Amino acid sequence: MDSKPYPDRHSDLVKRCQQGERRAQYDLYQQYVKAMYNVCLRIVNHEAEAEDVLQEAFIDAFSHIGSFRGQSTFGAWLKQIVVNRAINHLRGRRLDLVNLDSVQFGGENGDSADGPDFADVEPYDEEGVQLEVERVRRAMTQLPEGYRVVLSLYLFEGYDHEEIGNVLNISETTSRTQYLRGKKRLLDLLT
Repeated sequence: MDSKPYPDRHSDLVKRCQQGERRAQYDLYQQYVKAMYNVCLRIVNHEAEAEDVLQEAFIDAFSHIGSFRGQSTFGAWLKQIVVNRAINHLRGRRLDLVNLDSVQFGGENGDSADGPDFADVEPYDEEGVQLEVERVRRAMTQLPEGYRVVLSLYLFEGYDHEEIGNVLNISETTSRTQYLRGKKRLLDLLT
């Protein structure tokens, strides 16, 4: 039985990478490149920049793979590097969170709108699902950067508001506010 707290299906590849085996690096890269590119793209919102950030993240990961101790899965460790690289890239672009005083919202107190009602949707329509995913993806790209980053970290990357606050150097309250208002703006774009 594996004594590590998080069994990792790629532990053999990681060990081979730690021994300097180039083929193992390539194989590990192939296992994670698509998922990590999507993480980058959701955060930086620019294809070429996402590719650059991704390459830098993999270089960091492989340069420091000797420090990987298996306290999490390799994928979780790599994702943390990718997210940090993407956030640092945005900081280099001068990430501006939306000034909350300048945003106009419908409704008396800015309450978020109810989401779409899926009660009458057919059981499963793959093409329809793909169209909806694409519609949401396009709408996400239209959000101000601060909203998009907080929504991406919370919804897609699984960060909580305390973690988002730490990563972005904002308060937990600001993270929650950006999330709620970003979600409302996203729903407005989708309707």
